[in-house]
Amino acid sequence: MDARTGHTRTASGILASSFPAFVLLQGSLYAAYGTESPFLPSFLGERGLTPGEIGVALAAGTLMRLAAGPVAGHVADRHDATRAVLGIAAATSGLISFAYLAGYGFWPLLAVSVLHASAIAALAPLADALALTAAEREGAFSYGWIRGAGSAAFVLGTLVSGLLVARAGLASIIVSSGLLFLVMAVAAARVPPAPARERLPSLGLGGIRELLAMKPFRRMLLVASLVIGSHALNDGFAVIRWREAGIGPGAISLLWSEAVASEVLVFVLVGPWLLARLGTSRAALLSAGLGAVRWAAMASTASVPVLAAIQPMHGLTFALLHLAAMNLVAAVVPERLSASAQTLYGTLGLGVASAVLTAAGGALYGRFGAGAFWPMAGLCVLALPLATGLRPDRP
Repeated sequence: MDARTGHTRTASGILASSFPAFVLLQGSLYAAYGTESPFLPSFLGERGLTPGEIGVALAAGTLMRLAAGPVAGHVADRHDATRAVLGIAAATSGLISFAYLAGYGFWPLLAVSVLHASAIAALAPLADALALTAAEREGAFSYGWIRGAGSAAFVLGTLVSGLLVARAGLASIIVSSGLLFLVMAVAAARVPPAPARERLPSLGLGGIRELLAMKPFRRMLLVASLVIGSHALNDGFAVIRWREAGIGPGAISLLWSEAVASEVLVFVLVGPWLLARLGTSRAALLSAGLGAVRWAAMASTASVPVLAAIQPMHGLTFALLHLAAMNLVAAVVPERLSASAQTLYGTLGLGVASAVLTAAGGALYGRFGAGAFWPMAGLCVLALPLATGLRPDRP
């Protein structure tokens, strides 16, 4: 029984709901991410980019998402067309992915990175907006189950990408991810659209101002920017660091998958349980504190046993904070602004931090190597006092 909606969650009810359709949607999305993201920096390096140029290329893509994401969210809210915008963006993402194969050198790959980022900017936020609405409306499943299925697909994609890289080279990740984005475009047609709403005049900047005027929403953006943003260096340079330390593709895929497997556990089981008992603020405090520990360990060693011990922290440093943020958004944001709130969270909140930290991370890693993880630990420490006031019920 769902305590909030009064719906009984049975196996037949779950299968009869939109849950399977959302599993296909999130599964194809995060399988594409899992196939591509761990090895994309190495692919760019193989195509002639230096560590600093890799950081710039990845950061430029993140900056593009800052513009494209809110625009897509506004269009979806303004025209009540979240599912349609999502399907178009997914198809475009798949087609642009293949352009990486023709690129070599900084400027061509920078151009592809920016174009690809403009297409993928709204995929996760709009998919989340549809899933949150459906979970609340139907009551047969929770958002965490869907997001956990996405994380499981990410694990599978990462494991497969390690095998593909070992046998067919780094270019194989581009082909796989491009095909999966196209599958997502097909899957978008299978999920239910958001309920029809009264057609509103253009939200424009007024809608953004209304969101940013909400103190809990602003504070959540800051905490997520610091803690989840600190993952940018790990996402961009952990695999490069491990390869330099002599760790093979198979072991790298297992380490990466171990981290994302912890996401599944947190999204589906541990996270909702912790959030119900700790509340939004203390859950965020736990995420920030463990983030500082995790990055300190990454700065100190590339020992496989140590890495294997800290990789499961990812479920708590990322997934738990993401669940806390979604809990706060559902509590304080009106439904008419849901897509805009999701894209602001995914692009303005996380995107600014990721762009800055990815670019800075490239320069820091090029100069200090693994020591670049120490500043990431510091960012998590800075988030601790902000997280103490992260409560949905505060005005």
